[in-house]
Amino acid sequence: MIGPRETRVERIRAALEAALAPEALEVIDESHKHAGHEGARDGRGHFKVLVTSAAFEGLNPIARHRAVYEALGDMMVTDIHALSMTARTPAEAGR
Repeated sequence: MIGPRETRVERIRAALEAALAPEALEVIDESHKHAGHEGARDGRGHFKVLVTSAAFEGLNPIARHRAVYEALGDMMVTDIHALSMTARTPAEAGR
């Protein structure tokens, strides 16, 4: 049986894979670090995303973050309270 956190991680992963076709993607649930935090009381989680995608070529960091937020859509309201991310191009990841 998959619990709610695993389901969220898989939904985040699926949304980012569909929108950004990443070469590398890691989704980390950090909700346990924020137990009792005001924003965590409503059941939404804290996540970290490390994503490498050619879709970020030519985009500045703000545009990259917007692309991730757009890919996640309503999950930013219903499932995610906080999201930290590293969004790199394949060339940047190879450094």
